[in-house]
Amino acid sequence: MNFKPTACCRRVRASAFTLIELLVVIAIIAILMAILMPALNRAREQGRRAACLSNLKQLTLAWMMYCDENDDKIVNGAAGFGNTTSTWGEHANERAWIEVNAFGPDVDWDTRIQQIMDGALYPYTKNVSVYRCPTGKRGEAVTYATAFSMNAVNHPWSQGIKGAHVKMRNEIKPNPATRFVYIDEGSLSPDAFAAYIHLEQWFDSPPIRHGNGTNLSFADGHAEYWKWKGRETVAQGKDDEENNVTTGFVPETQEGYEDLYRIQRACWGRLEYEPSH
Repeated sequence: MNFKPTACCRRVRASAFTLIELLVVIAIIAILMAILMPALNRAREQGRRAACLSNLKQLTLAWMMYCDENDDKIVNGAAGFGNTTSTWGEHANERAWIEVNAFGPDVDWDTRIQQIMDGALYPYTKNVSVYRCPTGKRGEAVTYATAFSMNAVNHPWSQGIKGAHVKMRNEIKPNPATRFVYIDEGSLSPDAFAAYIHLEQWFDSPPIRHGNGTNLSFADGHAEYWKWKGRETVAQGKDDEENNVTTGFVPETQEGYEDLYRIQRACWGRLEYEPSH
């Protein structure tokens, strides 16, 4: 006896996908994902960058409020150097903007948060989340660092240079809009962001925090994104961040030197050497 399929069976067979059709659909989805993912990643990064810029503006507003209430004196920007006097700067009777008393990856989260709350800036911005960029790594409570020149660490090579290491807001020259206060650096520097004023090389590594650059805030209160020009600037910054080291590298290209001069001038307001490029 021959079996004759019913109309129902015929309808099921007619509506089923073949293996080739399924593979085509999967391939189309894969192609669409490959096209859309970079755009989604860019949109996500733009959101993080905007949130970081907002944090920096809030921190700098708190920094300015501290100046307003302390006769124009700048808050101690050297984390870990609260109420100290050393060859690295005079900070007697100055509470640091964050009172870091324990460094390293083994410091627990609650301690890191307490260090923020114990800082001199916290009364002006009682929100611990503004101290950390959204791109921060796990365990980073603070990703922002103060510029060396802004009443932070004062190494012997910058001492004695008039107007270099400033303790009062009215000492910031030539233009507060060009002098940075905070930089999104991650956890590379335990105290402040260092830049030489007298040597044609990097001290701390160029931060690669957003795309191929980072965010900074300035003494007039604004914040902006800087994209590095030199390919070696980006490559060195990424390598140093991955290995959690600072190498003090020397640029190799004109674009690399432009990056170096830009960050040095933003830190100190000028260079104490004759640029070679």
